[in-house]
Amino acid sequence: MTNAELAIDQPHAAAAARGTHRTIAAWLIFAVVAANAVAIVWLWANGGNLHPRDAGEALTSIGRITGLLAAYLALIQVILLARIPAIERAVGFDRLTVWHRWNGHVCLDLVIAHVIFTVWGYALMDKFTIGKEISTMLGGGVYPGMITATVGTALLLAVVATSLVIVRRRLSYEWWYAVHLLAYAGIALSWFHEIPTGNELVLDTVAADYWRALYVATILVLVVFRLGVPALQLVRHRLRVAEVVDEGPGVVSVRIVGRRLDRLRAEPGQFFLWRFLDRRRIWSAHPFSLSAAPDGKSMRITVKALGDHTAQLRGLRPGTRVLAEGPFGVFTESAQRRREKVLLIAGGIGITPIRSLVERMRGDIAVVYRALSDDDLVLRGELDQLAERTTLTVHYVVGDHRGEGAALLSPAHLLELVPDSADRDVFVCGPPAMTDEITRNLRAAGVPRSHVHLERFALT
Repeated sequence: MTNAELAIDQPHAAAAARGTHRTIAAWLIFAVVAANAVAIVWLWANGGNLHPRDAGEALTSIGRITGLLAAYLALIQVILLARIPAIERAVGFDRLTVWHRWNGHVCLDLVIAHVIFTVWGYALMDKFTIGKEISTMLGGGVYPGMITATVGTALLLAVVATSLVIVRRRLSYEWWYAVHLLAYAGIALSWFHEIPTGNELVLDTVAADYWRALYVATILVLVVFRLGVPALQLVRHRLRVAEVVDEGPGVVSVRIVGRRLDRLRAEPGQFFLWRFLDRRRIWSAHPFSLSAAPDGKSMRITVKALGDHTAQLRGLRPGTRVLAEGPFGVFTESAQRRREKVLLIAGGIGITPIRSLVERMRGDIAVVYRALSDDDLVLRGELDQLAERTTLTVHYVVGDHRGEGAALLSPAHLLELVPDSADRDVFVCGPPAMTDEITRNLRAAGVPRSHVHLERFALT
């Protein structure tokens, strides 16, 4: 093996080791989460819930455990939203996103089960109709905390409803993000229902103290990582807008400078959550990938106007202060690359992280850039310059996906463009529908699933 081959192979071995570490970290996190769930079930069982005297008590016991587990998963949801760097680096933002989605669905299912079994059980014990039992719970003062519980449940339902794909596509990022903040309010309201009035927790001080510890720990994590760490980065790095460059129709690049940016340890392919601190933009933070390899002195993002916030970035003024959370993501060469040959496939504005990746990648590198028209080929000039200076090969695939364009990037077309695709690591970035289709086509073209690494440009 030549020295050049060794130089390329060593980082690939390190990436494979990091992949193993990510798997181990995922299992360790799962073990901690499962251990707490077991403790919660044990405390519930220890409270006498396994020996109901009648059907009403049996149903309310089921209602209690589903409510306790729902509250626990709601706290886990907050932890997943806290953007803890150590967990994100160990597990990866992609995996955390999947966990967040499924955890939210299970949490909501448990909340609904809790409501159904609790109302049904108390109705049997009180010998009321379901309607009368609901009226008694909400308006009679017999069951304290029910009003806050009802409001909290409604807020959580609103969060889940706005996360449905069919709804989310019609919402701006700003509205989607604002509604998701209601999750915090819903979880806070659950405290006033669960801790002061929960049957087991009123009678069992050990269980009550355990739950208080869970809530306090969650609040501390939230304060440290959602408020403390970003504030520290704002003071330490003093990020500000250096320039805004027009890249084409509806597309701008923003270059951000600051102090000691090398300490951020950002890599090509990663993203930050950017908050621009002026009157029009301070209230929303958006995830944008780096579109150029960071050099320790500045960072660049390239943004397409797809919503209210992104359309306003063209009006950013040099000198505007910037709050950046991150870096996030494992769509990087160090985390994913295991082979000498690499294929990178971008769709539309999904070219941004791929543009930053190819700036530093060495070896046999091929890029396939899919766009509807030539005007949509963002950063084409930079890609062409990189191709002239390095061994990079760029294929531009332009055309509508309907009619004659339906065959573009089909399995046969992919193999026509890059015949040895199956021997390469493949990085894919673009809209979710596009990445899903490309992934299927790559598999049909013989590319192993383990070779494919994705970055989906969508709300999580």
